[in-house]
Amino acid sequence: MRTPMKRTQSLTAGSISGSILRFALPLFLGQLLQQFYNMADAWVIGNFANNNAFAAVSSGGNLTFMIIGFFNGIGIGGGVVISRYFGAGDRENLSRAVHTSMMLVFLAGIFLMAAGAILSPLLLKATGTPEDVLSDAVVYMRIYFFGIIPVLLYNMGAGVLRSVGDSKRPLYYLIVASVVNIGLDLLFVIAFQMGVAGVAWATLIAQSLSAFLVLLNLFRSGEPYRLELKKMRISRGLLGEIVRLGLPAGLQNAIISLSNVVVQANINRFGTTAMAGCAAYGKLDGFANLPVNSFSMAATTFIGQNIGARNRERVKKGARVSVFLSM
Repeated sequence: MRTPMKRTQSLTAGSISGSILRFALPLFLGQLLQQFYNMADAWVIGNFANNNAFAAVSSGGNLTFMIIGFFNGIGIGGGVVISRYFGAGDRENLSRAVHTSMMLVFLAGIFLMAAGAILSPLLLKATGTPEDVLSDAVVYMRIYFFGIIPVLLYNMGAGVLRSVGDSKRPLYYLIVASVVNIGLDLLFVIAFQMGVAGVAWATLIAQSLSAFLVLLNLFRSGEPYRLELKKMRISRGLLGEIVRLGLPAGLQNAIISLSNVVVQANINRFGTTAMAGCAAYGKLDGFANLPVNSFSMAATTFIGQNIGARNRERVKKGARVSVFLSM
């Protein structure tokens, strides 16, 4: 039975361009913050450790993005399903979709945590990581994968909030995490001289904090998308729908990252200095994609909600506006 629900932010009425722009702005600022604190990681390790440490922090980036990107793509499928049920006012299926999505990424996180700890040295060697960088790179990747569950839970939890029209609270949580990450970078690397491990632990703690904040919000919410431990299970029918919608995005992310892994493997043959130079460029290159990514995420929520509300003309217009804004 479908009943009216109190909406966090409905994108099913009002100005199309205005709705997309207002929703996309916090998304853009959140991604901008992530880029800045990634740059802060690089700045701290580059200035207060050594060139090998700087190269090590970045050497596994494309490998981790390839793996994480696939599961984030699957998470997009969850966001589409959630936004559709939110737009339709279908409380029961909205709740089932939220719990299925969160349980799915939690189980994926357990698998990735174990696989990352075991396979990190093999993956880094397969991409030709130089011996003088390898040990630090293994340390960084293993700590990163040790904290992979909070990464996936935050991404999916923030995706739930975005799907119901809330793009502001994930931004607030990122602000807190960014400040903590930068502060811990300075403490661990400069004061405690922990090098690569210091940057990795700072990132893990900051990501765990952002995951805690978003989960706290979902557990305390009085809305139909509230998380409840007793409901944490996978609904087979919804799982199939989520995977069907998310698999193309996951494969796209993985394929793009795989091409970057191949490029990285060739750069690694030129040694530590070339790796560090490429890593420095990569931090700046990330800014170029932010506006389009923001409009893409906004369009996903906008279109999902309006499909649920059966506003077909608004769906078509929203798609055209999103493409125009991205261009």
